[in-house]
Amino acid sequence: MVLAVPIGFALGIAGFVSLNMLVPMSVLQAIMGKVMHETLANSVLLTIPMFILMAEFLSCGGVATDLLMACNRMLRRVRGGLAMACIVAGAIHAAATGSSTASAASLARASFPAMMKAGYAPSFAVGTISIAGTLAIMIPPSVSFVIYGIITETSIGKLFIAGIIPGLLTALGYIVTISITLKLKPKLGPDAIDEQRVATEQRGGTVWPMILLIFIVLGGLYSGVATPTEISAIGAAGALVLSIMSRRMDRNDFMGAVSGTLRITSMIMLIIVSSHVVGYFISITHITNTLLGWIAESGMTPTVVMLIVVLIYLILGMFMDQAAVLILTAPISTPLMVGLGFDPIWWGVIMIKTTEIGLVSPPLGLVVFVTSSVTRTNLYSSFKGIIPFLIAEFVTLGLLLAFPILTLWLT
Repeated sequence: MVLAVPIGFALGIAGFVSLNMLVPMSVLQAIMGKVMHETLANSVLLTIPMFILMAEFLSCGGVATDLLMACNRMLRRVRGGLAMACIVAGAIHAAATGSSTASAASLARASFPAMMKAGYAPSFAVGTISIAGTLAIMIPPSVSFVIYGIITETSIGKLFIAGIIPGLLTALGYIVTISITLKLKPKLGPDAIDEQRVATEQRGGTVWPMILLIFIVLGGLYSGVATPTEISAIGAAGALVLSIMSRRMDRNDFMGAVSGTLRITSMIMLIIVSSHVVGYFISITHITNTLLGWIAESGMTPTVVMLIVVLIYLILGMFMDQAAVLILTAPISTPLMVGLGFDPIWWGVIMIKTTEIGLVSPPLGLVVFVTSSVTRTNLYSSFKGIIPFLIAEFVTLGLLLAFPILTLWLT
């Protein structure tokens, strides 16, 4: 990876070479064939391209713009209402995209011009948009939950349900942060009159078709009427209908959505297959059992070990894409945490929460880079605007760590 080899190939080569040192070539060939067949023949994997296609169709339909206008009108009388509308729109948008970078880019195009017109400071506007984009990794349906579920053989449906309360708690924390920040530093936001005027001038935009789609997706999952794979296909079909009804998607947009889905899915599939090869190496070498034995001998409590691993994830999230972090580390950390007595559903939410924080943490917060690039804002001021929200993130993470019931209650 340091040599810029794509993650999928880097994992595959490392796993193949490592296994070749431990088992005969005939056994290695059998393992490779088994990995390819069992991984790619798994119907659960269809969930990934369907949710990605759902996000691509909604992007063509200009959903982010509609959501922002509708939420802004609803909150126009509240101090910081436009920034709060961005958070609410991000939460609703997250329930359909599953990708933080894609969500941040869509929200930036829709909300940054309006926030500048209203009189927000560029740094605070970029910080708000960036943090709203991260909600896509936590609020279901999230592609990260699907990847974690496949890698660790954990119920994807339960992971989706477990992400609802942490996701809503996170969004609420952002809204409170906006209110407190604007009270302490009024210059970061506009006068209430100017903000209300911008909201009144906006026309169009409706949120109800999107709400209906989300209700169908989450309702189907929570009620058990359909499997996550079936629900993802229904969601993609619903997104296609919404985009057609909006009259914003032409033939080129449709082909672009399909080709984008194929490109992203192929990359993720290669990484998953390669990670399973590495998983065999981990299994054969008994790395997890060795770690558990070392921890038992060291005298550290399970809580201390868990907090150390959480810190490692916070650091990794600053430098790597969340999917890469999950695929590289979940096969080791999840069995370790389960061996120490922690629930795999709860741990999956904690893992994804830490990578969410890493997405906006300096020096290499990926989502901040994306938002700064789309809005053409100075990177230093962009990271400066994210600081108040990082405080809220750590408070939320602390609550999830201290009270696992917040994650597991609905499951």
